[in-house]
Amino acid sequence: MSAAAGPVPPRHGKIVETGSYGHRAGPGRPVSIGRRGRMGWHTSSDLREHVANADAFLRERPVENTVLLTVATTLHERGRHSFGADEPLFGWCRSAGGAVVGAFLHTPPRGVVLSHMPPEAARALPGVLAGLGHRFGEVHGEAGLVGAFAAGQSEIAGAPREIRRERLYRLGELTPPTPGPPGAARRAGPADRSLLVPWYEAFAREIGDPDSVPAVAVDYRVSYGGLLLWEADGVVRSMAAVSRPVAGTSRIGPVYTPPEFRGRGYAGAVTAAASVATREAGARDVLLFADQANPTSNRLYQRLGFRPVADYLMVAFD
Repeated sequence: MSAAAGPVPPRHGKIVETGSYGHRAGPGRPVSIGRRGRMGWHTSSDLREHVANADAFLRERPVENTVLLTVATTLHERGRHSFGADEPLFGWCRSAGGAVVGAFLHTPPRGVVLSHMPPEAARALPGVLAGLGHRFGEVHGEAGLVGAFAAGQSEIAGAPREIRRERLYRLGELTPPTPGPPGAARRAGPADRSLLVPWYEAFAREIGDPDSVPAVAVDYRVSYGGLLLWEADGVVRSMAAVSRPVAGTSRIGPVYTPPEFRGRGYAGAVTAAASVATREAGARDVLLFADQANPTSNRLYQRLGFRPVADYLMVAFD
């Protein structure tokens, strides 16, 4: 990813000591955190600058930072407006010694995504965004860090509204369902587009997280063989998408089965097939998120061999 995006010298900038968590700064200007300026946030709308400064940090913990890594890869391959017409925003936080200790990205209309970072950096970030005049609706990240972010945002605006609690899982030893359902897995191709775009839309409606460009998402996944289908008797029953491997990790999702085909083992079968395909593509760690409000899917993934890593939270600021 770093080499493909092209070399860009890191821009450390000057850490401006503000003496508090209240910040006002223009785009690209560093903003300090804490009473003695121990850390500072830097922002940019340039993906290459983000990669040059934050990519190595994100790859140190690729499991916890999976979303930021895969989104950056998608932006690099599909273009800066992959997720919508508005400009993305990136940020990284440096310690007083210059080391990157946190990062975020925002690809409207999706929410802000937080990396692993010190809680005080997460709490300070809303002030940085307010200083830029940058608007956002949602935030997603490790539950404790989203809580810290929300505490900082509550000093500027209102309290957050919880949207969804998720659990990040990592695959251990794969245990495919036995006996499996009838049928077999296959990769999706262009001929499946008319089926899969409505499925993407239906999945987004079910979780309350609409994808602004489902057709683009389907086309992108199909382009690299990243959509697995379970087909029985000539009918596609379920799908599982997989991200390109990055930093030795790949993430499964969405996994979707239409209501009329549920409860027959298709989701487990296609998820197992996607897990095998992902490892064959070079991923060391196979990941997925599951909604904690859905005990059925959580039990299914654990039976397949997925083990909990961390809890994540998505909140909205209305």
